[in-house]
Amino acid sequence: MAISAIDQAALIAPVKSDASKATLNYDAFLKLLLQQLKSQDPLNPVDQTQSLAQLAQFSTVEQTIKLNEKLDRLLQNSAVAEAGSLIGKTATSLVDGRSGVVKAVEIISNNTFIVLSDGERLPVSQAVRIGSA
Repeated sequence: MAISAIDQAALIAPVKSDASKATLNYDAFLKLLLQQLKSQDPLNPVDQTQSLAQLAQFSTVEQTIKLNEKLDRLLQNSAVAEAGSLIGKTATSLVDGRSGVVKAVEIISNNTFIVLSDGERLPVSQAVRIGSA
C-alpha cells in the first residue's frame, strides 16, 4: 500500500499536547454552534435553551481564563516591585546562616533569588530574614 505525501506529513507532524488540542476560542465555538444549527434534523430540532446555556457556559469559562491570566500578571508585577524594595537591605539565610547586603534580585521562572554583594544567591523560597543595612 502506497502512502501519499499528505499521509507522510501527518505521520511526521509532531503530536500536539492535550492543552493545545483543548484550546477553543469564542469564534470557533460560535462557528460550531452555527454548523450544529444548520445540520440539525428539522423534525427533531435542538432545544434553543440548551444551546444558549452552552454558549453562556463557554463565555463564562473564557472570561474566567482571561481573569486568571490578568491576576497572574498582577501578581508577577507585585512580586517584582516588592523584590526591588529589598535592594540595599541585609539578608540572612535562616537555613545555613549566609548573610550579606542585597545588591540585586533575580526572578527566574517564578522563583525569586536574592543576590548578595559577594555574588551569593539565596532563594527566597527558603527562610530568609531581611533587615536594614
